[in-house]
Amino acid sequence: MAVSVLGISGSPRRHGNTETLLDAFLDGARDAGAETEKVILRDLDYAPCRGCNACHRTGVCIVADDLGALFEKILATDCVALASPIYSMGITAELKGLIDRAQYLWARKFVLKNRCFSNEHIQRHKGLFISTAGLGWDHVFDAAFPAVTAFLNTIGFEYYDNIIASDMDRYGGIRGHPTALAGAHRKGGGTVRVLECLRRRGRTPE
Repeated sequence: MAVSVLGISGSPRRHGNTETLLDAFLDGARDAGAETEKVILRDLDYAPCRGCNACHRTGVCIVADDLGALFEKILATDCVALASPIYSMGITAELKGLIDRAQYLWARKFVLKNRCFSNEHIQRHKGLFISTAGLGWDHVFDAAFPAVTAFLNTIGFEYYDNIIASDMDRYGGIRGHPTALAGAHRKGGGTVRVLECLRRRGRTPE
C-alpha cells in the first residue's frame, strides 16, 4: 500500500501563494509514489468549537458537519500537511477552526485517557506546516507554530518539518521566490521516502 499524504489548505483564497506551495509539496510526494489528496477548508461547511466540553464526558463532538469526515481522513493518513498563510501574525480562521474542533480528540487523550499513541505510531505519522507571509520579518511565523504543535500532538503525529517562505511582497508572490517551490517539491518526495523506510524497518521478518 502506498504512503498516503493529505494536504489541507486553510487559505480563504484559492490558488494563492500558500496553496501553490502546498501543491508543490504534494506533487513531490506524488512523484515519489504516494497517494495524495488535497482538502480546501473554505469549501467545507463547518462551525467553530462551541466550548461546551461535552466531549470531555463522551469523547465525541456534538457538532455534526463536514469536519467529521475530514477528521476520519486525517487519522487514517500517513502524512498531513497543514497549510495556512500568515494573517495578522497567525494562522487563518479557517485552519484555527479545524484545530479547535480537534478538542474531542484532545479529550480522549488527556481527559478520558482512552486514546494514546506509541512512539512508533508517532514516528510513522508525519505532520508538516506549510506557510507563506508577505513580510520578511524573521519572526513572522512564530505565532503559528504553537497551534500547529498542539494539533499534531493531539492527533498523534510527529511535527516533522516546516515549509515556509516569507517576503512574498518583495518577491511578487511565491512564483518569484528563487527556491521555495523546488524546495517544497523535494521535501514532499523526501518525506515519502522517510515514511517508506520506516515501514520497511517495521516489518516482521518472515
